[in-house]
Amino acid sequence: MPRVFDIGRVCIKIAGREAGRKCVIVDIVDDNFVLITGPKAVTGVKRRRVNVKHLEPIDRKIGITKGASDEEVVAALEKAGLLEEMRQPLKPLVKA
Repeated sequence: MPRVFDIGRVCIKIAGREAGRKCVIVDIVDDNFVLITGPKAVTGVKRRRVNVKHLEPIDRKIGITKGASDEEVVAALEKAGLLEEMRQPLKPLVKA
């Protein structure tokens, strides 16, 4: 069975100040944490380690290598035709 959180998977941040923004998994730290990037120039998400509980994976995936630089991620997003989709943030959920 394939892992849900694998390298190159596009996700949506669901917690924190970047909630509602899209990001890409660059590396897997352990069972609970992954390294993500937006990249910041594209989506506003900085490269950082996050808990997988703060991410919602979507059905998109790009072909990058483990630890890819932001430039490599941007090139892979362009190749997959996802660059404009990544720039559009989702509306974060408002708690009542």
